[in-house]
Amino acid sequence: MLTFAVFVFGALVGSFLNVCIHRIPSGESIAFPASHCPHCHEPIRPYDNIPIVSYLVLRGRCRNCAAGIALRYPLVEMLGGIAAVSSIYAYGLTAEGLLIFAFLAALIVITFIDVDHQIIPDAISIPGIFVGFAAALIFGHPTWLSSLAGIALGGGILWIVASGYEWLTDREGMGGGDIKLLAMIGAFLGWQAVPVTLMIASLTGTVVGVGLMVVQRRDSRTAIPFGPFLALGATCALFWGDALIAWYIGAAQAA
Repeated sequence: MLTFAVFVFGALVGSFLNVCIHRIPSGESIAFPASHCPHCHEPIRPYDNIPIVSYLVLRGRCRNCAAGIALRYPLVEMLGGIAAVSSIYAYGLTAEGLLIFAFLAALIVITFIDVDHQIIPDAISIPGIFVGFAAALIFGHPTWLSSLAGIALGGGILWIVASGYEWLTDREGMGGGDIKLLAMIGAFLGWQAVPVTLMIASLTGTVVGVGLMVVQRRDSRTAIPFGPFLALGATCALFWGDALIAWYIGAAQAA
């Protein structure tokens, strides 16, 4: 029952995250007006706004105009529920568990905005850096020094990579949003998580990028958002970072 209640809470938050994903890039208020259909602009009734369930009942269509509802909406709600359950199982029903859930929720919003618009809003990443550092001061995990080093290392590594790539190729290869996002990740998880995050993001990003070039016949100049891969890497570092580091060290010693 506890798991179910936590999942429902996370899914409800996920419904709000959908509002953020839709409105933040265009500069709209995330509070007003109330949720409405993006096609006919009719307000969504409360019983049509139940996470996941309403999408299934309505068969993915607006009750008023019958326009299709993107699959992204129930997907984000489900991810919100999974993030909530994962946070509570890892950190318990504590203030730190709630903070980790907020961190994962921010990564979900950033992921879908970057996929849709290829931007990472400063409205999320910059406050996130300060929140992550403040949390380290309060909870002590990671330590405030590790958090501060994570900010410097996370932002510094990508800034060097981005600057070097632009200098060598005379074109931008990575936006400032990615730099701030990795700095935010370092603030929340500490400097030790930065290499793990970057390694997983680079590997998965390369696989997906090469796959897209092969399947869709794109060239190497095709822009691929890096934020989702950083978010994936940060999630892996959060829950399995120590195990991944131990595995890597063991594999390196065995080799």
